[in-house]
Amino acid sequence: MQDYQAIEVLLIEDNPEDAELIMRSLRKNNLGNKIIHLQDGEEALDFIFAKGKYSDRRIEEKPKVILLDLKMPKVGGFEVLREIKADERTKNIPIVIMTSSKEERDIIEGYKMGINSYVVKPLDFEGFSKAISNLGIYWLLINQPVR
Repeated sequence: MQDYQAIEVLLIEDNPEDAELIMRSLRKNNLGNKIIHLQDGEEALDFIFAKGKYSDRRIEEKPKVILLDLKMPKVGGFEVLREIKADERTKNIPIVIMTSSKEERDIIEGYKMGINSYVVKPLDFEGFSKAISNLGIYWLLINQPVR
């Protein structure tokens, strides 16, 4: 049985390079001692709702923040968002969309559906690393989540 207690960051990202950079940036700044990385929306929903291979997980053990990509295989980010926000047990988990999409309709839709922040991934390494560091500082150290 894996220990899922004290999950700080649930990273839902299908691009392995982006995921590695995000995790490295958080750890470099001593943020996110407990990061769970999932590669698609289907696996994310199983994890969040303690189904399938994650059925040994307690749904009450919530991450401090979910970093969610929009464009993913199997189940897209908006569907993951919709299911999380529709469930009383998970609707208060802060969700930050991290995507390469600058489409205004995606931004508007995300906020309508209840995201807490929308971040466009910077293209350069330095900008990307700084954005992750700033996100981590805010969501893991400054923000006071609902318990």
